[in-house]
Amino acid sequence: MYPGRRARERADQAAFIMASTGESVSYAEYEARANRLAHLLRARGLGPLDHYAIFMENNDRYLEACAAGERAGLYYTCVNSYLTAPELAYILSNSTSKLLITSRACREVAIEAARECPGLTSGLIVDGTGDDGLFADFETATLAFPGTPIADECLGTPMLYSSGTTGRPKGIMRPLDHVPCPASTRDRRQPPS
Repeated sequence: MYPGRRARERADQAAFIMASTGESVSYAEYEARANRLAHLLRARGLGPLDHYAIFMENNDRYLEACAAGERAGLYYTCVNSYLTAPELAYILSNSTSKLLITSRACREVAIEAARECPGLTSGLIVDGTGDDGLFADFETATLAFPGTPIADECLGTPMLYSSGTTGRPKGIMRPLDHVPCPASTRDRRQPPS
């Protein structure tokens, strides 16, 4: 869900309410959060057609983790929070994810999987503990960026995984042909088999 238009029209209206906590996040706040994360993704070196993954339970940061990719021309893969470290490592490597967003609840599995993924250059952890190695605290890291749109905003999309026919999940990517990018990045559209 791209919050920009609603943030302009209904800034104070709730974009979502967390059933587990009752927390309400307005469209204006949701928009600002997604923009801050989009700026951070650019600062961490992710450009149009790059990949990142989200590995966490349903929480108030999950939606903005998706929305940031939708506005930055990125592929983002939402990974089931019940997977094991080897399963997560496979998806991170197969999707060529450069960054992983996780949570304290999924911390141990994410840290173990990250050790097996040399292409993973950084990570964010919701409610980080301060001793998370590759992973910076999500809120602290994103607060350093503005709540305004990134300069090169363009539409991104999720990269989905099917169960596959070989016993391993298979990545499915919709083309983002409208995303302007240098010819040298065209080969990033398809993950390794």
